[in-house]
Amino acid sequence: MDYKKHIQIVEDWPKEGVQFKDITPLMDNGKVFKSAVDEIVAFARQKDIDIVVGPEARGFIIGCPVSYALEVGFAPVRKEGKLPRDVIKVDYGLEYGKNVLTIHKDAIKPGQRVLITDDLLATGGTIEATINLVEELGGIVVGCAFLVELSYLNGLGKLDGYDVLTLTRY
Repeated sequence: MDYKKHIQIVEDWPKEGVQFKDITPLMDNGKVFKSAVDEIVAFARQKDIDIVVGPEARGFIIGCPVSYALEVGFAPVRKEGKLPRDVIKVDYGLEYGKNVLTIHKDAIKPGQRVLITDDLLATGGTIEATINLVEELGGIVVGCAFLVELSYLNGLGKLDGYDVLTLTRY
């Protein structure tokens, strides 16, 4: 399916010069969203996934229906201060500063096979940080899946050695 037909480009948002890729029209169309989720599920089935992990918030939008279809759990990765129990955390760089991501210490069991999902792969910083959290807990990242890749930002370079699925590229 040509998912680009269902992704709206918003010029100069959130700031001038940025072409924001809005996936909400894709999600608004149930058949298209189902097709996208089904493609990720097919990719994940080949990997014998034990659990799906997604960073907030759009990683939840993709990861939860994938985990549901696979009948496996979902572990959220959240910004600092958002998870209520013991967590591990990782600092990672943003375009203008730093951020912190966390995951519950008991979210991933050693040896679990993990699929990481998100809506978009841009610079790769968030996913690289998510991988670091999963691997610190002993998880094995067997794949990463995205609706959109902004290939001109070279985020795929941070995922060298990982099996990556992207459904559409810009």
